[in-house]
Amino acid sequence: MQRRPLSLLLTNPLAGVFVALLIIFVASAAISPYFLTSYNMSVIARSLAFVGLVTIAQAMLLILGELDLSLGVIGGLAGVVAGMLMMQFGINPAVAIAGGLALGAALGFFNGFLVASLRLHSLVLTIGTAGIFGGVNLVLTKGVAITNIPKEIQFLGRGDVLGVPVPFIIMLVVLLIATFVTLKTPFGRYMYAIGNNKAAARMLGIKVDRIRVLVFTAAGFLSALAGLLMVARLGTAQPSIGETWVLPPIAASVIGGVATTGGVGTPLGAILGAAIIGIIENIIVLFGVSPYWQGVVSGVIVVLAISFDAISRRYIRKED
Repeated sequence: MQRRPLSLLLTNPLAGVFVALLIIFVASAAISPYFLTSYNMSVIARSLAFVGLVTIAQAMLLILGELDLSLGVIGGLAGVVAGMLMMQFGINPAVAIAGGLALGAALGFFNGFLVASLRLHSLVLTIGTAGIFGGVNLVLTKGVAITNIPKEIQFLGRGDVLGVPVPFIIMLVVLLIATFVTLKTPFGRYMYAIGNNKAAARMLGIKVDRIRVLVFTAAGFLSALAGLLMVARLGTAQPSIGETWVLPPIAASVIGGVATTGGVGTPLGAILGAAIIGIIENIIVLFGVSPYWQGVVSGVIVVLAISFDAISRRYIRKED
């Protein structure tokens, strides 16, 4: 039997979010003459890259049935530490970047290890570790930015290749890898199995705790990568980097069809969700609305996305 369009959108979140993105894109182009300019497209792509990397990380955790509220702070701390290694200790920039990435992975491992070994709720745990990591950031920097980041590093955040921003290219590469891992490997299938039912996954012999630790570690690494790219973009290591990367990645994941209860969704859907939020925030800026409204808009989008997610799941159960 042929399904009606509404039924298709409710039962296929990826199709629904793609249609929503298309509508918002066309509407934005119609109401603002500046929206489709190459400069504005570059601004959207570059902004999407930073929050997109954290969104991919958060989406993989949500598929696993977990949540990490410290990802943004990990990105900020990794950026600050890399900046300090470069500018205050004279360490080679490439080594400093590797150090920042390693720190992000280590902090992600720390979160995953505590969640897996002590059976802690990831939401509650990462509220605490976010406070710890953020406090360490302020202790190290005393709230003062580290300036004069080398110009060769700034290319990673400000440069273009054939007109495409470098951070956006890096995010696309990460998205391809994340999509391949989640959809085409046994590791990805184990993630969905754990997200659907941890107890059943253990009974099937899946190394549940090991996979949880690995995904948390990968999430920390990706957050550190976002933080380092932002340092390269700004040319300074700001202690405040990552402060706004808490709600948007969760909202983007839910909008993109990633279930907050685990076991459902894809990194691609999450990035489409992030693109929707990015375009809405861009339109707010183009119309000269106070940036403070961006927080209100993000909150409203989260509520709408979670409501739509609940309606969609109720509809799917009814159809079954």
